[in-house]
Amino acid sequence: MSNDLQWLLIRKNNAHIVKRVPEGPIFSKEAGNLTNLHSFKYSGLVNTKTIDIKDSGNGIQITTTKKGASPSAVRTAKAVSSIRNRSGGRRSYGVVAQLAKRGYRPDLRKVCVFPVLFSIFSPPPSPPELIHWIRPHSGQLHLLEPAGHS
Repeated sequence: MSNDLQWLLIRKNNAHIVKRVPEGPIFSKEAGNLTNLHSFKYSGLVNTKTIDIKDSGNGIQITTTKKGASPSAVRTAKAVSSIRNRSGGRRSYGVVAQLAKRGYRPDLRKVCVFPVLFSIFSPPPSPPELIHWIRPHSGQLHLLEPAGHS
């Protein structure tokens, strides 16, 4: 089945559409859609060549569809590569830019690079504030305030 026919079938109704405002833009939360806009160009469901970039605990995980894979194959049609956190921003930028330019989707080269840059250069999450409880001999719980709070 062609990509255009698939898009005509799923563009109005699928499980990944997010409609927040009645007259506003329509978003999509499908895998492989890097901009989260519901359009044929960015759709990860209907395009045969997709790139999906996710931030994992160890670094960045890049999932691509293999060339020549059968449309019915699910797991064997995908290739997963990862970039470690300590690789640095330039290396991550280069890997993703080359992957997009090498014959997958040169039109999505800029769109592919932005999630990588945001995940590499984003500040790490702050640790949660610890709450200490003490139980004196009376059996009641008392909150021990963290340092700096009064």
